[in-house]
Amino acid sequence: MSNRLFQNRRDAGRVLAGLLDGYRDHPGVVVLGLPRGGVPVAYEIAMSLDAPLDVFLVRKLGVPGREELAMGAIAGGGAVVVNEDVAGALDIPAETMRAAARREARELLRRERAYREGRQPPELTGKTIVLVDDGLATGASMRAAIHALRGFEPAAIVVAVPAAPESTCEDLEYLVDEVVCATTPSPFLSVGRSFWDFTQTTGEEVRDLLRAASRTRTGPYGPPAMSDVAAVRAEALTAEDGVPADDALFTLVGDARVVLIGEASHGTHEFYAARARMTRRLIEERGFRAVAAEADWPDAYRVNRYVQGRGEDADAEEALRGFERFPAWMWRNAVMLDFVGWLRGHNDGLPEEERAGFYGLDLYSLRRSMHEVVAYLERVDPAAAARARERYGCFDHQDGDEGRAYGFAAGFGAGDGCEREVVEQLVDLRRHALEYARRDGPPAEDELFYTQRNARVVAAAEEYYRTMVRGSVSSWNLRDRHMAETLEALAGHLGRRGGPAKIVVWAHNSHVGDARVTEAGTRGEFTLGQLARERFAGECRLIGFTTYTGTVTAADDWGGPAERKRVRPGLPESIEELHHEVGGKEFLVSFAVAPEAARALRKARLERAIGVIYRPRTERQSHYFRCRVSEQFDAVIHIDETRAVEPLERTARWEEGEVPETYPFTV
Repeated sequence: MSNRLFQNRRDAGRVLAGLLDGYRDHPGVVVLGLPRGGVPVAYEIAMSLDAPLDVFLVRKLGVPGREELAMGAIAGGGAVVVNEDVAGALDIPAETMRAAARREARELLRRERAYREGRQPPELTGKTIVLVDDGLATGASMRAAIHALRGFEPAAIVVAVPAAPESTCEDLEYLVDEVVCATTPSPFLSVGRSFWDFTQTTGEEVRDLLRAASRTRTGPYGPPAMSDVAAVRAEALTAEDGVPADDALFTLVGDARVVLIGEASHGTHEFYAARARMTRRLIEERGFRAVAAEADWPDAYRVNRYVQGRGEDADAEEALRGFERFPAWMWRNAVMLDFVGWLRGHNDGLPEEERAGFYGLDLYSLRRSMHEVVAYLERVDPAAAARARERYGCFDHQDGDEGRAYGFAAGFGAGDGCEREVVEQLVDLRRHALEYARRDGPPAEDELFYTQRNARVVAAAEEYYRTMVRGSVSSWNLRDRHMAETLEALAGHLGRRGGPAKIVVWAHNSHVGDARVTEAGTRGEFTLGQLARERFAGECRLIGFTTYTGTVTAADDWGGPAERKRVRPGLPESIEELHHEVGGKEFLVSFAVAPEAARALRKARLERAIGVIYRPRTERQSHYFRCRVSEQFDAVIHIDETRAVEPLERTARWEEGEVPETYPFTV
């Protein structure tokens, strides 16, 4: 296979799990990792295949005085494999080999006991053993392990490694039933060259992974587990209309100061309504002071001015008119109208430091943000405004409001880029920030912060549009990193008024969920939720939504009109289908208090993601990906049947809806 680069060992394990999919749910499979580096790889495989995980130790027998040179190896069970070439060339006495084997056997036994922490090893006789390491060079240790495992009389041995020379993989094929090498680089320089992160695995990491795996298994690893559907049904909590009771919601949130609430589509009424109601309770009862949405910064800030009582808009509908760009229905809808009106009423009469705001995290507003920077500077520093107009004039030769034409021109070298100019403007604004901030107290500080973030949006959008022509991964990562940086900057800004700021984030599941346990992570993508877990460690919660069927507001293509489209029932082997089989109109699964459900949903399953475009006829390819839901989120809310969110501008096509489909379709 081609030279593939893995993020780390667990990423490699997820790739191998996909290649071993034929062994999924096979009752006779046992996954064995060679410590230490093979265990993180093996953990991902075991979780995906729903198989028990254990270690199988191999110790190198080093030549005395030249221990880095292997004269042989000893594996669990006492099997010794001699490297005849080395032993013969150096004329190593048999007693020297035996002494080294006795010494390493004692160390091997000590490590086995330390890793297992009293757990019994699994039964291997008659089993299909998947033997895993983080890579092979010569394959000497793997051969020793294979030789030792033959003594247990397994039904089959499968070797699985992320990276190895093609010749080594071919040699092993004569010794085992199957060899799965994810990549065979040529030339092969070292195992570590196939990883971005090849940091040494520690003994504690090995123990942590074995403990985690043991909590999910049956037989020698714990009591018999109930079926996955029964496990979720037994631990699911009531969530009327998708909203948990206060005690369940507040227990889930705990002392978190950042709560990310997702949506499985950008056009489902129940997701918007439940999210708004939960947010209201967090603002009213738990001191949350901001909503940060997957929305453009200047359009959301217009809403923020209104709810803070500072803007010129007369009502909530007028405040939402800034959302003109496709897809306008994401924010100009009936649920948002109600929420913005409520937030204004909540804030009225409160001291400024207790009011809750509404902010955007996204970066698409290239030209609008440029306009806002210049408008602010015209009020406070006309000379600086003139400099900003000159710098941003770099974009004037490009048509279009969204920067796509600029991106293609700059990305393909058809025009000069504006990177230098937008960075200069950022630096100029920061240089004068203290001077501007001294004017008129907190409102002036807010407007300065708003303007600084607009300048940062311009810089990020310029890079985004320039990057998007290179590939989806790089532009996706740039966008989610920008959203995470904006969230962090907002938390810092709001926190200056006393105490840590508490923020609710509204974004799609595909941004809210942790990418490290999804197919996207194997492609090198990361997400806002993943970055939030890293930046707000221990103070962050991720909540996702699922639905089985219903209707959704979406378009056929980018820029198309809003339509009310029928959502097909969840596909087989999907989380949506499993939740549907649980039964009930809606429910919450909070994994911290639902260990059996967490076990059940730790298996890799399909998950649906509908954005602003929905294509039912290619649903599997267009809208599904594999993930481990109980690690992707801290909790999931399922609403079995949902309906389309109502746009404020209802078109004839939306009113007509979609002609009901006949199932099944070819997908």
